Amino acid sequence: MREGLARTGWDVVFANDIDPDKQEMYSSHFQDENSHFNLGDIHALNPRTLPNAMLATASFPCNDLSLAGGRAGLRGAQSSAFWGFTRALEGMARRKPPMVLLENVTGFLTSNGGADFLTVLQELNRLGYRVDTFIIDASYFVPQSRQRLFIVGIQNEEPPPALVEEGGFYESEIRPKALADFIFEHSNDVQWDLRNLPPLPELRLTLSDILEPVPANSAEWWSKDRVDYLLGQMSERHLATAEEMMRRGVYSYGTVFRRVRNGRSMAELRTDGIAGCLRTPRGGSGRQILFKAGRGRCQVRLLNGRECARLMGADHYILNVPLNQALFGFGDAVCVPVVEWIAQHYLDAVYEELVPTRHRVPA
Repeated sequence: MREGLARTGWDVVFANDIDPDKQEMYSSHFQDENSHFNLGDIHALNPRTLPNAMLATASFPCNDLSLAGGRAGLRGAQSSAFWGFTRALEGMARRKPPMVLLENVTGFLTSNGGADFLTVLQELNRLGYRVDTFIIDASYFVPQSRQRLFIVGIQNEEPPPALVEEGGFYESEIRPKALADFIFEHSNDVQWDLRNLPPLPELRLTLSDILEPVPANSAEWWSKDRVDYLLGQMSERHLATAEEMMRRGVYSYGTVFRRVRNGRSMAELRTDGIAGCLRTPRGGSGRQILFKAGRGRCQVRLLNGRECARLMGADHYILNVPLNQALFGFGDAVCVPVVEWIAQHYLDAVYEELVPTRHRVPA
């Protein structure tokens, strides 16, 4: 989030996380960490000690909201961190940041039948923010499939004109049908501030563009037995794709995720030039596998930390931590060019509305 916002001129004055491993990864890259990073539970923050800011951002844990989680919703032990965030905002009273940006998985939209999403929007309304929401897939910017739901809150008593005429609809590239339906169904019980945004860019990279030149004899490549085991985990369809790749006269690349299907661990191969969504490697299942094939053979290894950084648009991020720690950090992070795009086409414009003197205030 910080990296993306900084690209359009925003500065950070405060950061918080409860995980010391993430603090270590943050501080290895941002040398000013000691001046503003608070390690601890967000519920324990003292609002009176928080600095003034123009923008407050939060990416509260998705564990209880995603389809892969237990769907406990906002009452879950981790996703309830949202309430720590809003308690901090409320405690700042008249010093509340005029803008809020939240990010989470798209499963948030349907958590508890949409009740959790509605609760968050109405809580932001209660705190004085009109809200907007949209979904962006990182695959428009980097070769990674990573759909995320964003909410913008603005302290604005008079919203701009509606996006559509009365009786019209809200569906667009960034507001797909499910989200547009939600907005339409709650047009009267949520205080909206919906805004038009330009078309998303066209992706210019593929998976092969972000790969490191790992030598064929590197220990990163798996042994034949391990490769054979992975191939044995593939369905007939995925195995046929792998074999067709091996028959080609040039190397091509895909990624593999292991998933449990009908009680059995299966290896699923993706070959469209886009990596699957980076996930935190809890239990090892979230580690994404690179499949290189051609000229009658195949090679297999895990995507390394630098490649994962590139998939998040953080190409030059300093990595001084073990692989699993890096994968955990990037799996929980926000795609940098997505945040940059939101800042450039949304946040900066709202900033100019709220602060016409162009005096930049930190985020």
